[in-house]
Amino acid sequence: MRSLGVRLALLYAFVSTATLAVLFVAGYYLLNQHLVSGVDLLNKAEFEQVRAGLGPDFAALNADQIGERIRRTTDAGSVLFFIEVHEKGGGVLFSSSNLNGRRLPDVPGEREFNGRLDGVGELRVGEFVLGSKDVMIGTSLGQVRKVMDGYAEISLVLVCFMLVVSIISGLVLSRIALRPVRLIQETANHIRSDNLSERIPVADVQDEISNLARLLNSMFDRLESSFNQVRRFTAEASHELKTPLSLVRLQAEKLLVEGGLTPAQEEAVQLQLEEIARLKQIIEELLFLSRVEAQAVTPQFVAEDPTKFLKTFTQDARVLAEDRGVKFSEVISGVGRVAYDPKWIRQVLLNLVANALKYSPRGGTIALTAEFTVDSWRVAIEDDGPGVPPEQRERIFERFVRLEGAQDEKGSGLGLAISRSILGLHHGVIRAEGSTRGTGLRVVFEIPIAATAAAEPALPPLATVTTSP
Repeated sequence: MRSLGVRLALLYAFVSTATLAVLFVAGYYLLNQHLVSGVDLLNKAEFEQVRAGLGPDFAALNADQIGERIRRTTDAGSVLFFIEVHEKGGGVLFSSSNLNGRRLPDVPGEREFNGRLDGVGELRVGEFVLGSKDVMIGTSLGQVRKVMDGYAEISLVLVCFMLVVSIISGLVLSRIALRPVRLIQETANHIRSDNLSERIPVADVQDEISNLARLLNSMFDRLESSFNQVRRFTAEASHELKTPLSLVRLQAEKLLVEGGLTPAQEEAVQLQLEEIARLKQIIEELLFLSRVEAQAVTPQFVAEDPTKFLKTFTQDARVLAEDRGVKFSEVISGVGRVAYDPKWIRQVLLNLVANALKYSPRGGTIALTAEFTVDSWRVAIEDDGPGVPPEQRERIFERFVRLEGAQDEKGSGLGLAISRSILGLHHGVIRAEGSTRGTGLRVVFEIPIAATAAAEPALPPLATVTTSP
């Protein structure tokens, strides 16, 4: 059971119900003792009445006289009391008519005890000494047992009712008590590398939950400071590297223009220019990621049906695929309107197609499918490459992650990271799945139909990303 609130509610219900059950058990015992003590008092009162009826000369009375005086005194109580008089060490001097020849039970050494009488059931018997005689008075415990049975039934009903009520009240109380924890959880889920400014609301009290929230806010402050330092370093380093790289590129191009180089030297300069261009692209990509994380990029959204946009893109994608000896197919279905920035989504599609081309063998097929679901626009690109193990599919969207098997190993490993950042600007998601055709990789992104954006100028687009994941 994963929910702490449910566990607390059940624990509360168990403790409260068990406490009530223990109280009812103790009450059952005490009430039973009280009622039995009341019966003992009745027996004692009846004995006093018998003694008064026998008179002060009871020691000289014979059995007939004793019977006559007791019957005269106890006729009114014959329904309730069973009476026997014994001579110590002798026989029975008197037996009430309601006994019908039966004998009251006797427990040697006990003055007050429970016993059973045929035809009557359980009795409470009191044995009293009257000179040389023993007077035994018994009273049926039938009514006491009815009262106790009623008490037990009511107690069971109340315990069951208490269980239900305590579970409901426990759930309500745990929900109220854990509300600050849920608030902390919700806020913590919203805090990401691109949203480090949000903080957990803290009540103006000094309790464990508030102290925990303050501690987490302090930790988020330190994280935000660290992330800002990293972003500033990345942005500043990327910016500062652009100028010396441009100078190096100009010098290399100057050497090629002036001539006088041997073929080997000219080849080395050409290789140098290629690596400079690749390094410049990586710097541009890092700078873009830093600006996205700093929320300095604002796409220019348009709300339209993206079908025409996709058909235009597939023409370019088919040319790229044919150049690499790979087939390209598309299935575009559905009609709807979605808010998106065409140039940034084109960048995402180019990244995905370029990655698919690097891993697809010649003669393979890259398939693009697009459709509208109930609440989103979904686009998927699928290839015939070796695929990605399930445990690695989330990792390929991290920076500088490149997997083996690409036909072109010159990628920077930033293409999918940039794609995820762009889709984050569109309130969308991107994920990798296994291919529906058995082998290969299927990358899917979705943009909510209801996504909106402010119409502000966007940054100039980056060069097409042709890196592998």
